[in-house]
Amino acid sequence: MAQLTTPAPAPARRRTVRWWRGAVLLLAGVYFVVPLAASFWFSVDDPQGISFEAYTGLLSAPGFLDSLWLTLGLAVVTVLVLLVLLVPALIAVRLGSPKLRPVIDVLCTLPLVVPPVALTAGLIGVLRWGPDYLMDTPFFQTFVFIQDPDFPLVLVIAYVLMALPLAYRALDAGLRSVDVRTLVEAARNCGASWPRAVFTVVLPNLRGALLNASFLTLALVLGEFTAASILGFQPFPVWIYSVGNSQAHMSVAVSILSLLLTWLLLLLLATVGRERRHKPATS
Repeated sequence: MAQLTTPAPAPARRRTVRWWRGAVLLLAGVYFVVPLAASFWFSVDDPQGISFEAYTGLLSAPGFLDSLWLTLGLAVVTVLVLLVLLVPALIAVRLGSPKLRPVIDVLCTLPLVVPPVALTAGLIGVLRWGPDYLMDTPFFQTFVFIQDPDFPLVLVIAYVLMALPLAYRALDAGLRSVDVRTLVEAARNCGASWPRAVFTVVLPNLRGALLNASFLTLALVLGEFTAASILGFQPFPVWIYSVGNSQAHMSVAVSILSLLLTWLLLLLLATVGRERRHKPATS
């Protein structure tokens, strides 16, 4: 008769791992919270006491809302352009030309080795070249249109190039976790057309990757300063810098709100992705 043995107690290693995990999270929290708290204290500190004038006067500050809406608009357009360019290209490469994946990888990650200053200098060179050689052609109006101060599309071009490696890595990671070929073939066998197979079968399985790419692009646009400043436009980061030259407290207050806005958008995108992922299918 076999002798019954009691299960061995759980090793103490798990408790140690959990303890170190909590310590790392605590240190990370302190690393982020302490500078944020110090910045907040600086923004409300006043020789006469605590004052929230830096926050209450934001809405009436000249250029605040205009620069904020401009940056959000540029971010939305940049996200749409990146997704329209990358998603069909990556799906087509995986389905029809797998040998082109290394080429796409090199092209999409190439902007990482180009500093923003050099990229902006190249854009300035092209913008200066256009009026000299295209003055008598219809393309001259295109150069004028993309430099419209109300909505400078030239910044969208710069942001797309800067965010291309980030968005590509996020989408590529999502595609690696999904068997795109099998999903498309199954949808095609059920009678779905190619566009319907992509939109109703492939894209829902890439929701997390799409949200990650969108957030990374949004975060980059909300914090990008170099290209907009050199090109002479004033989106939100440039406005913060200009305000900081005359109103330091308001500049720090706006920076804190900008950081909180980025975190809020991250939580919103994560919540939307989680709710849709766990949403029960209806018959």
